[in-house]
Amino acid sequence: MLAQFDNSFWMPTQASSYAGRVDWVFYFILTIAAFFFVLITVLMVVFVVRYRRREGQEPQRSAHHNMRLELTWTIIPLILVVFIFVVGFRGYMDIVTPPANAYEILVIGQKWSWAFQYPNGYVDANLHVPVDRPIQLILTSRDVIHSLYVPAFRLKKDVVPGRYNRAWFQATQVNDTEGFDLFCAEYCGTSHSTMVAKVFVHEPTDFARWLEEASQWEGRMTPVQRGSQLVTQRGCTQCHSLDGSINIGPSFKDVWDRTVQGKTTFRDGSTLASLLKPDYTPEQYIAESIYRPDARHVAGFSPAMPSYLGQISENDVTALIAYFKSLDPKYKAEAEAATVAQPAAETQPAVSPAGGAADTQPAGPEPAGPES
Repeated sequence: MLAQFDNSFWMPTQASSYAGRVDWVFYFILTIAAFFFVLITVLMVVFVVRYRRREGQEPQRSAHHNMRLELTWTIIPLILVVFIFVVGFRGYMDIVTPPANAYEILVIGQKWSWAFQYPNGYVDANLHVPVDRPIQLILTSRDVIHSLYVPAFRLKKDVVPGRYNRAWFQATQVNDTEGFDLFCAEYCGTSHSTMVAKVFVHEPTDFARWLEEASQWEGRMTPVQRGSQLVTQRGCTQCHSLDGSINIGPSFKDVWDRTVQGKTTFRDGSTLASLLKPDYTPEQYIAESIYRPDARHVAGFSPAMPSYLGQISENDVTALIAYFKSLDPKYKAEAEAATVAQPAAETQPAVSPAGGAADTQPAGPEPAGPES
């Protein structure tokens, strides 16, 4: 974090095309405020000392009008305010008007993670962009109001559920190792402080190579590795622990064994054991929990799981199932062999092992999990 303050006395690095103009207006206003604060304070002290009450002196008649003085303290502030308005308005219009050739990325905020979806459909937990190219962000939220804030870019925009806001920037510094910090600047719940990400700025050719490689996991990693990657990218561990501790949703630890044994009890009193049958397998149940989590809710947890229908491919669901199996020593060998049949989730009745979100709008890239 400290490395991102190396180009400024107390402001973050200026890493976008309009960061310098934002800082200039800030410093200009700060200078004016400091100047008049010092001027007024000094004059106040001088007047208090010079015109203090003395023995033997009577109050003198005070001037009731001074046209020159009144014009001075009216015209000078007016000029300063008009100048600030003009400069600020021109900067504002530049910030809210993206260039025509801007590269669009969909940004979805949710408690408590970010998801960045690229034009080819790939979703990442961090933002990757090419340097010196305008980037337009299309922002929306799946739950409450968030606010995307990148200090190094001087970029801040509210992310509102049910709306699609737009913001743009053009990164001017390559930073593909540490990345620039990205925060949520609107309090959004108990884990608000953990809703952080990174912005990695690449050379254009490196960005194209990264996107191509990141989008094609088949052949480069096993289903278990892909499932682990999805859990990280989608922010699943914000709600589901891996060590058995209770969070917003049930833990992923032993989740596959609980599913196979039908040990899950729903809020309506029914159990998973009564649903499992030859044509309704544990794999099918996990897939439907991801695609349609609002059908059934696990007892002891409030509905919170969003739907991933149309957002996560069946291959990725298969990878998640393999990952859940790998968390249990009894099924690890099966998971590593990648013998899980791909579930036909969209052709079966929707059943959820965990409290799903009541929101039935098209789902955005969000934390996936078999229970919530």
